[in-house]
Amino acid sequence: MTAPYDRIVTIDFETVWDTKTDYTLSKMTTEEYIRHERFKAFGACVHDYGSGEPTEWFGDAGLREYFSGVDWGRTAVLAHNAQFDVSIMEWVYGVRPAFIFDTLSMARALRGVEVGNSLARLAKDFGLPDKGTAVHSTNGVYELEPSLERELAEYCKHDVFLCEEIFKRLVVSYPSKELRLIDMTLKMYTRPVLELDSVMLVDAIHTEKETREALLTRLNVDEAVLASNQQFAATLELLGVPAPRKISKTTGQSTLALAKNDVMFQALLNGNNEDVALLCEARLKVKSTTERTRAQRFLDISKRGALPVPLSYYGASTGRWTASKGSAINMQNLKRGSFLRKAIMAPQGHSIVVGDLSQIEPRVLAWLADYEEMLDIFRAGGDPYAAFGAQMFDIPGLTKESHPDLRQSAKSALLGCGYGLGWASFASQLTTGFLGAPPVRYSGSFARQLGVTKKGAITFLKWLDTEAKLRDIPHTCSIDELVLHCLAAKAIIDKYRQAAAPVVALWELFGNLIQYSLYDGKEYTHKCVTFKKGEIVLPSGMSLLYPDLTPGKDEQGRLQWTYGADKTKLYAGKITNNVTQGVARCVMTDGMLRTAKKYFVAGTVHDEQIVVVPDDEVADAKTWVLAQMTMEPKYMPGIPLAADGGAHRRYGLAKN
Repeated sequence: MTAPYDRIVTIDFETVWDTKTDYTLSKMTTEEYIRHERFKAFGACVHDYGSGEPTEWFGDAGLREYFSGVDWGRTAVLAHNAQFDVSIMEWVYGVRPAFIFDTLSMARALRGVEVGNSLARLAKDFGLPDKGTAVHSTNGVYELEPSLERELAEYCKHDVFLCEEIFKRLVVSYPSKELRLIDMTLKMYTRPVLELDSVMLVDAIHTEKETREALLTRLNVDEAVLASNQQFAATLELLGVPAPRKISKTTGQSTLALAKNDVMFQALLNGNNEDVALLCEARLKVKSTTERTRAQRFLDISKRGALPVPLSYYGASTGRWTASKGSAINMQNLKRGSFLRKAIMAPQGHSIVVGDLSQIEPRVLAWLADYEEMLDIFRAGGDPYAAFGAQMFDIPGLTKESHPDLRQSAKSALLGCGYGLGWASFASQLTTGFLGAPPVRYSGSFARQLGVTKKGAITFLKWLDTEAKLRDIPHTCSIDELVLHCLAAKAIIDKYRQAAAPVVALWELFGNLIQYSLYDGKEYTHKCVTFKKGEIVLPSGMSLLYPDLTPGKDEQGRLQWTYGADKTKLYAGKITNNVTQGVARCVMTDGMLRTAKKYFVAGTVHDEQIVVVPDDEVADAKTWVLAQMTMEPKYMPGIPLAADGGAHRRYGLAKN
């Protein structure tokens, strides 16, 4: 691909800040800070990357003159934390660079998300001169004296020098596709097009407040009582209900179990005692401030302009996006069907086309494992969970209607059990809602339906660690009922592993490669991924990183691997998860890059593309976008891909 630029300009801004009035990036989001009426750029240093020309400092007026003389249609920008610098260029100065390079994003991908990637840390790690600090602070300064401006200019020039030197080291062999993804991600923020419906947001905020206050009035309690663990527990006691407790995994001591995901709190919330259930519901409304806080933030943003989508490229170790640090609006966890999604709109005359890859991780896992029976299910289309359930439970023709419980169990297994999940973890997650599903506790009759026998139950209870694992599972039922629930969970795990024998074989292979390749350094290629010392190279050319891999012993004296400064445990299931997610991300991003050649990709949420298209192209655009997403990758021959989607002006209505 021909580069969309002929020239690269490195830039670094210096701006007004004031800790006395909390006008700082430590107290405000980047969007809020730059769009604030008090924003002011003292100036910026610029340099033609790769030229022998000196780095120049321009004050505000000089900077505007400089910008006006650049052909930005063919000029790229390089910065460290380009989200900040390029947002200033676009929002304040009206400058739109052809391409954006960002050393912060590149460092995060190449060095790992846990490692510090500040300019100062990178300079130190690369053996460059220290970043340095200005002798005199500009905190609270709004007009620069000549001597202070000269000092600030020298400080800024040094930052430009460091950014360029770091870029030279990072860009070597950096995949061009990944550089395009960095550019795309940054433009989702710096070049926002999505609008926010302020009327809907105001109505939603008022409705939520009225509902919460009405509930508090009905119960005759204050918010402070519901927000306090101790006061809430005392209120339960007054109603004759002992406050639920659990053993803290941190301290090993008994503590109140009043969190949203505590199974015993869920039992009170969904129990038959209406007063207690209402009290728990009111507590959730008081404690769960995320929705109303985010709604207020969205409303505030709507008053300032379009919605910048704040994503961190390579925010997760597998390459997935995460919310930008300090953005305060995590676009990755907006609830489906929520008013927040519905309040996000395409600009007038445009629609949002949403494309979502279907079951991408199970498809990738099946392809990696040569699990042909599963691949055939995906190739056939239809309901993959029912089809897998028919295979897993040996019930030909199983459907959602004929065997809803078994079909749901097959879905849970297919989506969650492919990475070595054990029965205890599975049973525990089911009681609080597995993968977002409603909480469930399997009954004795369901366990028997799965083939659990009395003899099998006796053997299960004799296992050395069964009793300890049972104690760790939060429950409100009797121990006998818990045992039956766990037996059913184990039966599902066993049936999955029996049906998915190729996946189990893949676990074994990847487990052996921890020592053979990741530790000993013997290179091994499995399909589209290559294991090397401390890393696994993905089809994109990027790597999953396992620095400082160290063997040790667990509590039972078995071999245990850890890596990184935090001594994270590494095992076959985790490797399988990382590789599957990393490869799935490659499939996703390849589709995004193809889409971006024709339409603006305004955001991404997990396996979704959020694409803005003109209204008169919606029908064709939807078909075209889904085709880009499901094009078979050259590095994954034979994988059956699928995607669904829709279109609407409102994001929340584009795909149900």
